[in-house]
Amino acid sequence: MPAEILRPAAPADREAVERLVEAAYGGYVERIGRRPAPMDADYAVLIAAGRVTVAERDGEVAGVLVLAPMEDHLLVENIAVDPTAQHTGLGRRLMAHAEDEARALGLSELRLYTNERMVENIAWYPRLGYRETERRAESGFARVFFRKRLS
Repeated sequence: MPAEILRPAAPADREAVERLVEAAYGGYVERIGRRPAPMDADYAVLIAAGRVTVAERDGEVAGVLVLAPMEDHLLVENIAVDPTAQHTGLGRRLMAHAEDEARALGLSELRLYTNERMVENIAWYPRLGYRETERRAESGFARVFFRKRLS
């Protein structure tokens, strides 16, 4: 198994983060008819704000997690795993890290959303204990919203 660490992203990680997000979401562009929102996020700003965690495997960025603390929950704004590292448990490890971060902030709930055409995500989040709460259009995207209460 490759050596893996989770750490806060540094400014020097920006290009690797952007490449990974492009690779992870690129296959969805045709399916949803436009670039998914994470592909156009300003990662320099997000990294500077301390909101990005990277998963590094053997010295390479293989996963990205973007979190946004809210008053009553922690929002998982983006989780992306390099296509070559998908189905290895890395996504689960990043989501467990999000839960740890929520607890550290004294928050008992995580929320997230995905595009309704990203059916793989819609099937995956309930396996992690998330419950679908609603579907609605937001920022021009058809989104499916989920939440998870922490015990």
